[in-house]
Amino acid sequence: MNKKLSLVLLTGIVVLFSLNSFSEEGVSEGEVMFEALGCWGCHGQAGYSTDERYPVLAGRNADWIVQQLEYFQSGERVSPMMNAMAPMAEGFERVIAEYLASKESP
Repeated sequence: MNKKLSLVLLTGIVVLFSLNSFSEEGVSEGEVMFEALGCWGCHGQAGYSTDERYPVLAGRNADWIVQQLEYFQSGERVSPMMNAMAPMAEGFERVIAEYLASKESP
């Protein structure tokens, strides 16, 4: 099995288990996806990046976040990390964006 397919399957399994366990705790679907996809690794917990190489996403406009994810997915915007990561968020762009937009800007 190729590495990309393995990564997608593993991500799907993690997401399914995460959605089930987090839904009982009142955590939003966007937060679950942000955490399960590992977005916090660069963008920080709840989108509050402490590394100047990665933008703070907390408090950003949801439409802007969705557009950026779509640009990375299509290859219109180029970043090796984001071009690899953004496709895993496909179908969840809006819930992730709304979760981040709901956070207070720093």
